[in-house]
Amino acid sequence: MSQQEKPNTGRRSFLKKLGLASTAAGAVAVAGTVKAEVTTAESGEKQEGSGYTETKHVRSFYETLRN
Repeated sequence: MSQQEKPNTGRRSFLKKLGLASTAAGAVAVAGTVKAEVTTAESGEKQEGSGYTETKHVRSFYETLRN
């Protein structure tokens, strides 16, 4: 039997490392620019937004669950 030549994996591993490095660099860039703002009810600030509102159709749905 003849021996098979091992494939050259140098280029493949280089491309894998390049992809991993670019992903890591992108994550660092995004993490450095994002600021988290937390607003809680305990702070006394009024929160604005489209939060949960119990409307007529929601109450009618709740009534169907009770029966």
